[in-house]
Amino acid sequence: MVKTLSNQVLKINESAPSFRLKGVDGKIYSLEEFNPKCTLVVFICNHCPYVKARINDLTDLMDKFSTSELRVIGINSNDPNYQEEGFNNMIKFATKYALNFPYLIDDTQTVAKAYGAVCTPDPFLFDHQRRLIYHGKINDANEPEAIPKIPIMENNIRKALAGKTIEKDFDPSIGCSIKWKT
Repeated sequence: MVKTLSNQVLKINESAPSFRLKGVDGKIYSLEEFNPKCTLVVFICNHCPYVKARINDLTDLMDKFSTSELRVIGINSNDPNYQEEGFNNMIKFATKYALNFPYLIDDTQTVAKAYGAVCTPDPFLFDHQRRLIYHGKINDANEPEAIPKIPIMENNIRKALAGKTIEKDFDPSIGCSIKWKT
């Protein structure tokens, strides 16, 4: 595990890079088919203790908001040959954690590079026009074993839905480094 902070490559108000990726359900998904008020694209993986600690927070977000308000999209950009990664392990992960959002494979790693994602989890929140409004932490827990006290992402989604400005639009997330192909 290499602890990594997210970088700000994609800037606030920039458009979400497009993608067409295969989900664990076998379907091909594109960003354009989702039209909620907010879209949360989060780079996750199967083995990272930071992802495992926060995955229920992501599924809880989908339970707290309607699909017209929020859609979460999980993307795995790790080298598929890395231990516990790859499409078959993604299917197992999605089942184990009862993911209620699409979990997509970016096996070429081009989507992660387009977003500037470097760690897992690395969340990007977009408005209804798919412009970046927040990039950063899901909550205030900086270590996997920490108990979160402030639901940062939920609070920011609520602000966005209410038409309010998100004060801290970049708050680096912390997680394992994306496992790049060599």
